[in-house]
Amino acid sequence: MQDQQIELTLAAVRGVLGEDLVGAYLHGSAVLGGVRPRSDLDVMVVSRRMALREKRRLVARLLAISCRPRPIELTIVVQGEIRPWQYPPRMDFQYGDWWRSEFERGEVEPWPSATNPDLAPLIRMALVGDTPLLGPPPAEVLDPVPRRDYIDALAHGIHELVRDLESDTRNVVLTLARIWNGIVTDDVCSTDAAADWALQRLPAEHRPVLARPRAIYLGDEEEGWDDIREEVRAYAGPRHRGDRASHRRARTVAPEAADSTTRRCGRLPPAGLSGAEPLLG
Repeated sequence: MQDQQIELTLAAVRGVLGEDLVGAYLHGSAVLGGVRPRSDLDVMVVSRRMALREKRRLVARLLAISCRPRPIELTIVVQGEIRPWQYPPRMDFQYGDWWRSEFERGEVEPWPSATNPDLAPLIRMALVGDTPLLGPPPAEVLDPVPRRDYIDALAHGIHELVRDLESDTRNVVLTLARIWNGIVTDDVCSTDAAADWALQRLPAEHRPVLARPRAIYLGDEEEGWDDIREEVRAYAGPRHRGDRASHRRARTVAPEAADSTTRRCGRLPPAGLSGAEPLLG
């Protein structure tokens, strides 16, 4: 079913972009350790151009493909806008089911800005995954993402992310672990691998909060938060502040020093630590 959904997605992209399609690249869980029960299917497309009418056609087709059974996340960049590399990069189009309501209302560009720092981790994942679905290998059409831009991109949306803690607890808690891992290690890894990494470094009182969404993501538990809601709130505060602090430190540390960085800034300040609040910046 996963292969069929990918084929339908590629057929939609080919049908809309035609000769303007440069390449399509799998990224996310599918190339970083395997698709899990709650994984999306993540595809990055590089094009020469894309008109508004083409976006409307593509949205109509993706609405019929996504969530049957897996959500589709499809990101399109124009090659001339991301190579040579510049930061923040520009995004030409993105389909994600968090925008389904807007797409169904006829809005085909619901994002607030054409520049999107989140593209930096996506491009790095596509390069690391090296899984072309169409076109040449990703290294032939995408430039490497510098470390400084990668960690800036990971950290830039933390404030907005934590605002969704109550409504999207699982994804927020898991994403904070991925941000922490990426900032400290300068690496790209799967959602559950980042959670495993973080669980080894968290104070004991916070480990159950991360263990719960990891188990849900892997399909081992059902969604449920009422019994640990206060613990989740206590977890998110120091993770939020600590990820920002790790980001500031990591910007000055060379990638080859990542192991020592983990020892210096990998353990984040526990809740209530005096002096933590100024890290919000």
